[in-house]
Amino acid sequence: MAFSFSDRYLGKFISSFDYAAVIDEAKYAFDLVKNKNGQGSDFLGWVNLPYDHDMEEYERIKKAAKKIQDTCDVFLVIGIGGSYLGARAAVEFVKGNLYNEKKKDTPNIYFIGNDISSSHMRDVIELCEGKDVCINVISKSGTTTEPGIAFRVLRSMLEKKYGAAANERIFVTTDAKKGALRPQAEEYKYESFVVPDDIGGRYSVLSAVGLLPIAVAGIDLDEMFEGAKAAADKYSKNFNETNECVKYACIRNLLLRKGKNIELLASNDPSMTMFCEWWKQLYGESEGKDGKGLYPASVIYSTDLHSLGQYIQEGQRTLFETVINVNIEDNFVIEADKTNADGLNFVAGKTINYVNQQAVLGTALAHVDGNVPNIAIEITSRNAYDFGYLVYFFEFACAVSGYMLGINPFNQPGVEAYKKNMFALLGKPGYEEATKSINERLEKLSK
Repeated sequence: MAFSFSDRYLGKFISSFDYAAVIDEAKYAFDLVKNKNGQGSDFLGWVNLPYDHDMEEYERIKKAAKKIQDTCDVFLVIGIGGSYLGARAAVEFVKGNLYNEKKKDTPNIYFIGNDISSSHMRDVIELCEGKDVCINVISKSGTTTEPGIAFRVLRSMLEKKYGAAANERIFVTTDAKKGALRPQAEEYKYESFVVPDDIGGRYSVLSAVGLLPIAVAGIDLDEMFEGAKAAADKYSKNFNETNECVKYACIRNLLLRKGKNIELLASNDPSMTMFCEWWKQLYGESEGKDGKGLYPASVIYSTDLHSLGQYIQEGQRTLFETVINVNIEDNFVIEADKTNADGLNFVAGKTINYVNQQAVLGTALAHVDGNVPNIAIEITSRNAYDFGYLVYFFEFACAVSGYMLGINPFNQPGVEAYKKNMFALLGKPGYEEATKSINERLEKLSK
């Protein structure tokens, strides 16, 4: 993998004095992560995961993936948040965003249980008609509403189709000892894998949470871990000012203090779309608390230059970009046209990637001129190694950045607010007082 990180576009926004002013904060934050003695330190299991994971379970995951590949046409992954975003990001990053439409020897993979849409559920069930199906339900508690509803519906579908043999087609990833899914897995003898206690959902893609769907897609898990190890070796061992994770964390915090409170993760390849979604959860849940944090958003170029480009160029000057430039030469040469009716013969003889690279460069220069700071990251391939490397890079940088911000990067108390209201409205047992209170509130609002 060729990975490069550059602050070449930041000269007019951040000075060497700015870096010097925060380097002690960064060192303190780095040490909190490395020594595991900061807030939320009991959720730092991901730091050493590239070196230290359960090899017995790892091999079982590989065998289960092979079984699924051999016995089904459609693989349904049920989960929400960190229980699906990382796996879907990996599949599309490595195999492309048209994975399901390609001719291949692996099953189509559909992610469900990440919303409460009946039309989405109907569409997925329709896609399963006449096909052999396997399910992987991923939930630590087993009681999360969205995946819980999806599992009820889809388990029933499998039981009607296969009878008792449905149990061999259901794979559970949940808590080792407790939760609603653990006793079900034991009673029905579903093959099961463990959601680690010391790794939160948004940091869990390299654990059993993400590994089964990734392996089913035919992605080499060993290669992915090699990439993660390389990043861990480079970024988590020693603190220095050239450590790119540290530098990224410093830049983010400095720009926030200078009034840039929105970070856009941009890329020039549509296969990065779900990686951007994974990144948004990682940084949004980690830093968005105590009235602090950057708002994480994402764009795909050049597509979004024709929709959001105007705002980015000339709207409120409250944002900056972290651009992942996917620079893969493909030898896809543009031909000349005799009539030149579209006026594009000036690109004849050039590759599509060359044109894409000039678009990336032109966009960066235009946005910097428009007072939008740019952090430049470039990768020259999109394979399993690269995915593991990028995941670890952003995870470690997120932890350091969060501690620099002065928050606990590993909790998410605000996520529970909507759930409490929803449970009260649905009449969940134990929420009677909340139900009464919220109904009174709604009655006042209706007047």
